[in-house]
Amino acid sequence: MAALGNRGTVTEASGFNPEEDAQKLYSAMKGTGTNEATIIEILAHRTIAQRLKIKEAFKQSVGKELFDCLKSELTGNFEKVAVGLMMPAPVYDAYELRNAIKGAGTEEACLIDILASRSNAEMKEIVATYKKENGKSLEDDVCGDTSGMFQRVLVSLLTAGRDESTKVDEAQAVQDAKDIYEAGEAHWGTDEVKFLTVLCVRNRNHLLRVFQEYQKISGRDIEDSIKREMSGCLEDVFLAIVKCLKNKPAFFAERLYKSMKGLGTTDSVLIRIMVARAEIDMLDIKAEFLKIYGKTLHSFIKGDTSGDYRKILLELCGGEK
Repeated sequence: MAALGNRGTVTEASGFNPEEDAQKLYSAMKGTGTNEATIIEILAHRTIAQRLKIKEAFKQSVGKELFDCLKSELTGNFEKVAVGLMMPAPVYDAYELRNAIKGAGTEEACLIDILASRSNAEMKEIVATYKKENGKSLEDDVCGDTSGMFQRVLVSLLTAGRDESTKVDEAQAVQDAKDIYEAGEAHWGTDEVKFLTVLCVRNRNHLLRVFQEYQKISGRDIEDSIKREMSGCLEDVFLAIVKCLKNKPAFFAERLYKSMKGLGTTDSVLIRIMVARAEIDMLDIKAEFLKIYGKTLHSFIKGDTSGDYRKILLELCGGEK
């Protein structure tokens, strides 16, 4: 499995020895008490490909699943991070989506964060993995748990049918901008299907051009119009799509900021982004965070979390810069 991205804070450990790591983890968990420092040291400084090799070595030498041992030894948010780090990206995404859907109430933020930000290839892997892990289709589960236009946007994203070319059709871009304007700002009541057709199907370069045109026609940024025209989950998902198209690391930086500012921390969001992006674009997310909020992501995590949970997140965050 190749490295996930080249802008991560987590990179391949040199002189990697899976058997040695497996033994260290086993020693850290056997007997009474757990040596959390060793677990953090290993899990936060190995790539997912390396962690999977450790998992194999652990099973061979100990005769138990590392995943199960971590679950039984650790608790709370620290456990959630450690367990998340043991899953390949599509498996983790599928696992998070399943947790967001099952149980009482749906964590719409999770559906939005994942489905609005993944590429077609990533989406196809998530859909296939979900089916394999749960024996049910992700689309069926999403449809069983959401409704209306919000559901239709999620289903469209799940088809992984976005044009991923870089071609900009000038005439079409002008027409798309006009269509969205007429479906929203210039219209009594909003025709959301028009937004869906343009925002969920066209390629990124084309849409960036559409947003420029839209600004010209309406005198407003597309995000402002979405906020004026829509509400609730539908507003959230369309905003997430637009933000991810404009600047994905900035989208995640904002999600992290909102998960920590004010009273209480939305740990589910914080954990999901730190685990999922550590090996992909965490360096860019940190840079955007500093640029937008004037404070480091590191300082926010430090001030908002505690204990081993804080320690492992700070390692994934990778240094104060």
